[in-house]
Amino acid sequence: MTSPRPVLRVQGLAKRYGETPVFEGVDLELPAGRFIALLGESGVGKSTLLNCLAGLDAPTAGRIEVLGQDLATLDESGRARLRRTHLGFVFQAFHVLPHLSVADNVALPLLLLGMAACVVCARAMLRDLYDPAQGAHVMARAATWMGLLPVAGPILGGYLETTLGWRGAFGVLTLFGATGLAVIALRLPETLQRPNPEALRLRPLLDNWRVVLSHRGFWAYTAVSSFTYAGLFCFIAGSSFVMVDVLGLSRREYGLAFAFVTSGFLIGSAVCRRLVPRRGMVRSIRLAAFVSLAAGTSMAGLALAGVHHPLALMIPAFIYTFAHGIHQPCAQVGAVGPFPTRAGAATALSGFLSMALAFGMGYWMGWSYNGTVYPLSLTIAGWCFALAFAALVGVGRHGHPTPAAVQEAQDNTPR
Repeated sequence: MTSPRPVLRVQGLAKRYGETPVFEGVDLELPAGRFIALLGESGVGKSTLLNCLAGLDAPTAGRIEVLGQDLATLDESGRARLRRTHLGFVFQAFHVLPHLSVADNVALPLLLLGMAACVVCARAMLRDLYDPAQGAHVMARAATWMGLLPVAGPILGGYLETTLGWRGAFGVLTLFGATGLAVIALRLPETLQRPNPEALRLRPLLDNWRVVLSHRGFWAYTAVSSFTYAGLFCFIAGSSFVMVDVLGLSRREYGLAFAFVTSGFLIGSAVCRRLVPRRGMVRSIRLAAFVSLAAGTSMAGLALAGVHHPLALMIPAFIYTFAHGIHQPCAQVGAVGPFPTRAGAATALSGFLSMALAFGMGYWMGWSYNGTVYPLSLTIAGWCFALAFAALVGVGRHGHPTPAAVQEAQDNTPR
């Protein structure tokens, strides 16, 4: 009587990063119906081994057979089909960060909540101090400096993680936050001239939301802000899988590629600073829409033509982030501009809608990933076309001051 063929067979498996071995000499046969657990201390290579067994990562040496199929004979699309049909994979960091304690996992969302509050308040203060055209110029100046953070952040974070560990990285964030709090408390003046103690009560809050959500200009600018951020978030959420697992970049090369792409935002925001005073917000957004269209068309066209190379993704993405550097400052200020007495409500609603769409795109990128470039490329291209429509039609029709906006500007109700 012959024994059944194992569903998984591993022979002489090894994985190295440079000269550093993660594991080697792994042999395993797993028959059907058997439950096994892989145990070991943190950092010994359990996740790396599972990634290799599922075809998500390539071993340095050895052989892996799944249902008699040698994974080495399959291309990335073939391995994706095998995973989709026969394998289930639950990632360890799906809901929590395993290297953080319970308290730290709770603290991280609070940190993000504080970041959201800072963004809402800063944009509302911008409306207190500047008219929309001036505000877009100031926002672009701030975005130029903010654009340095995605470029320097991964490098600084990697250095802190290596030298101080994850607790050291959080310690630096705490120190940075304390310094910012001190500067705000001691140096930042209050811009709200007439605070309204009733503003957070339910009825005034709902009335503010009603006024903001009934304004067509708000929806036009919020659509531009949300759509451009949705495409950017697709790249942030999905590019690492595509560039590393599909296109073969190393993690270090991917870091450099990501820095190159995000530098487009830095350049775009610098251009926006000079473009808005000369062309105005509406024309600036409409000009950037054509740049976004070029980025989306080239990204989708290269993917559909079979040009699957890192540069075929990086260059269109760079063009996209360049246009994003123009869209985002103008759209954020434009959404708040008609509401000088309700700037906080308008900023919060616009930000919520953008983040909700970005959350959906993160889920979509995880669900649609199939081991090819197509979900990422075509999704970003789709948002480019939606963004162009919102900019050329929505902002083109409703981005200029309307009687309703003028009436709102004369409203003396404190926000």
